[in-house]
Amino acid sequence: MQFLDTSVYRGPNVYALFPVIRHRVDLGVLEEWPTARLGSEFVDALVAALPGLADHGCSYREPGGLIRRMLEDEGTWLGHVLEHMVLELQGIAGYEVSFGKTRSTDEAGVYDMVFEFEEEFAGIQAGKLGLDLLHSLLPKDLRPEDAPQDFDFAQERDQFIRACQSRSLGPSTHSLVKEAEARGVPWIRLNEQSLIQLGHGRYQQRLQATITSATPHIAVELASEKDETNRILGDLGLPVPRQALVYRLRRAIAAAERIGYPVVIKPLNANHGRGVTTDIQNEEQVEKAYDKAKEHSDGVIVETFLEGLDHRLLVVGGQLVAAAKRVPAHVVGDGQSTVEELVAKVNEDPRRGVGHEKVLTRISLDAAAERMLMQAGMDSESVPTEGEIVYLQPTANLSTGGTSVDVTDVIHPDNKSMAERAILALGLDVGGVDFITTDITRSYGEVGGGICECNAAPGFRMHVAPSQGEPRNVAGPVIDMLFPEGSPSSIPIAAITGTNGKTTTSRMLAHILKMSGLTVGQTSTDGVYIDGRLTVAGDMTGPTAAQIVLRDPSVNAAVMETARGGILRSGLGYQRSNVSACLNIAADHLGLKGVNSLEDLAEVKRVVVEVARDAAVLNADDVHCLQMADHCTAEKLCYVTMNRSHPLVREHIKAGGTALVLEQGINGGMITLYDEQGHNIPLLWTHLIPATLEGRAMHNVQNAMFAAALAYHMHVDLENIRQGLRTFDSTFFQSPGRLNVYDKHPFKVILDYAHNPAAVKMVCDVVDRYEIGGRKIVVLTMPGDRRDEDIVEVAGIAAGHFDHYICRRDDNLRGREPGEVPGLLRRGLLDGGVPEDRIQIIEREEDANQAALDMARGGDLLLILADQVTRSWKQIIYFQPGEDVVSDQGERPAVEIPEEFMGSFSFSDDLELIRDERGVRIARESDD
Repeated sequence: MQFLDTSVYRGPNVYALFPVIRHRVDLGVLEEWPTARLGSEFVDALVAALPGLADHGCSYREPGGLIRRMLEDEGTWLGHVLEHMVLELQGIAGYEVSFGKTRSTDEAGVYDMVFEFEEEFAGIQAGKLGLDLLHSLLPKDLRPEDAPQDFDFAQERDQFIRACQSRSLGPSTHSLVKEAEARGVPWIRLNEQSLIQLGHGRYQQRLQATITSATPHIAVELASEKDETNRILGDLGLPVPRQALVYRLRRAIAAAERIGYPVVIKPLNANHGRGVTTDIQNEEQVEKAYDKAKEHSDGVIVETFLEGLDHRLLVVGGQLVAAAKRVPAHVVGDGQSTVEELVAKVNEDPRRGVGHEKVLTRISLDAAAERMLMQAGMDSESVPTEGEIVYLQPTANLSTGGTSVDVTDVIHPDNKSMAERAILALGLDVGGVDFITTDITRSYGEVGGGICECNAAPGFRMHVAPSQGEPRNVAGPVIDMLFPEGSPSSIPIAAITGTNGKTTTSRMLAHILKMSGLTVGQTSTDGVYIDGRLTVAGDMTGPTAAQIVLRDPSVNAAVMETARGGILRSGLGYQRSNVSACLNIAADHLGLKGVNSLEDLAEVKRVVVEVARDAAVLNADDVHCLQMADHCTAEKLCYVTMNRSHPLVREHIKAGGTALVLEQGINGGMITLYDEQGHNIPLLWTHLIPATLEGRAMHNVQNAMFAAALAYHMHVDLENIRQGLRTFDSTFFQSPGRLNVYDKHPFKVILDYAHNPAAVKMVCDVVDRYEIGGRKIVVLTMPGDRRDEDIVEVAGIAAGHFDHYICRRDDNLRGREPGEVPGLLRRGLLDGGVPEDRIQIIEREEDANQAALDMARGGDLLLILADQVTRSWKQIIYFQPGEDVVSDQGERPAVEIPEEFMGSFSFSDDLELIRDERGVRIARESDD
């Protein structure tokens, strides 16, 4: 059994609207060994290794359903079993995942196993560990040769948990992320630690653990310097122990004697209780504690030892939001068991796990525990008397096995006020006060106690999941502070997909939004644009490009062109969009990555529509787009149609739906908006939109309608929509590679990136609408990764529209032989009735373009289907026509008069232009 390939989907995808991993699994000989044939011995061993599988409901949707499924009839296949194992392994590592499905493929014994993940590393490693465990449980004759020998699952499991936790969000950050999700605040993990972006674009805030964008740097510095904290709080009259900062042992001894035993010795700037020794009674203990503290910091603090228990008081935004009593890791004697045996019993508590895996951490008999036992005159083999409490750690940190008891509801108001003043004095927006007192319910002024330190980035685990008492939602006040009620957390996102027109529509919409005063981040096939400037070049229509836009702090609106490739490779780069549109579904890239039909392609692109929150805009003239309406969960559905009598759209409008309809008038087409109240609002004549080439380019009419529909549902003013469309043209500088017209030569040139049958048909339709006096010439191509039938179809579409055809290939052959694509195009043209003498094969793009430009004469129209768009455009504009090239007005270019002859001519107002026998313009005086 092996993984053939793996895909990680980090956003909404064809399998689910949340992150999943897909393994293509080959069962090999195990295809013949479903679980029932392996027998109950295998099932029992599996459940013994992963007891939680007994609770999996599987298709029966009740605990025990999976076990029942494995033993009933012929059982189930091991790909399905592995799916459950991977989910369970992630669960024991602390991740809340439940979704999975395994489906057979067209290949016998090969399955697609899909499962949910929270952390990518954990998901991948769970797959590997699950496969190793499964192999180890098989009969020896069924195990693969490369299966691990002497497999120790318990050891591997714990290593897996520790490895996951080293890369996982900490419990504090995790609680903040979950609270943000619950409030609809999007988030992005910015590194492999705990740096998180909450919100998108201009409205983003950042977290590092529990330090926020609003946490002052100087406040963090003060909190980390324990002596400075002590001095500042003491100057305000707050209760703090006497303290001295020392850098040498003799000064530590002197400070301890001056302060008075017992004392505490700790590092100046360590955390999590590292290097801390408490209840020091003499000089010998000072020496040992000093050496321990020096391991963590050059500076060492000696301070008064305060009697009582440690309490963590959490303050957010100036208000105390939680209080917890912290008890160091300990065991309670029973008069019979050793300390080591008592620790083992405590660790059997299901709430205890490795590191931060669970709400409590397992107790370890480490060096600190041995020192604590030694101070108590004990060791790990000692037997405490019944009821005797044996402390195993000097501090009450949860990470060392401590426990917490929530005391938020019983803390005395004086103690609450004291904590709030302390954090305010340091300037922290989120801070934790470590307060020692014998009774938190009584005022420190009455029973004493003191602040031993204050913490920036305080941990939340003790409050979110206390060992005893009520859990507190301490993440809520932090999110409230970062995003006050009514303030935005996310920029509006428009997502655009379809086979053709995505780029132009995206550019139109971005232009409309920019004209409305927004700073727009746009992804497209030629790069990422921020406020109209190209910042990253290349095909940027996938999740990486989306993240670039959403992370940019200057952006306050996003337009995401979203292509099939990115969806199939990694899913979407955003969880939800405000508005989404699917323009059309046409044959393109079929036969690649499991997309073999228009239905398959529609299923992929439908993901973009499914994630729309406010509105989904669909092409009512495309049946595959129409069918997406059944999967739409957006508040509103808007249709775009070129058919003013479309029956479904008419019913939709009557029912209060919105639509953009192309109405006909005496001046041509009028784009009309039907709003929620059923009003029909004339938006703009199509010939007034420059990108439509005076209404000739009907596909750009449709693109303009989609851009208008999206802008309308993004609450853009109608006049701004009109102005945006009026000022958007199809020049190379505004829309490179999309119907760019160059008319500075005596002939007209159209450059377009059309690269599938539907796109080529649209461009041919535009060419047909031009009335010219000369010939029509085309440079025809198709990418090499298209199917043979698609390449031949493109040639068939172009056949009959032109007088001369030049067939070429792209620079990137994409697995083809050099002359293969031109040959297929030639075949399609011949099949389409084009005479052989009108077909020319010139393989290289630059050579083909040059030949076409050289061939063109005045009054001709040349269509160049480009691959390298910028290179081709430069070739067009820098082309120098010869003197014998007649312009489309019947004139030829003027001859430039050589400098040496300039003195022989005198120019006056009655200068006229005449022609010589070649028709070349020359200048002469009218009376000569």
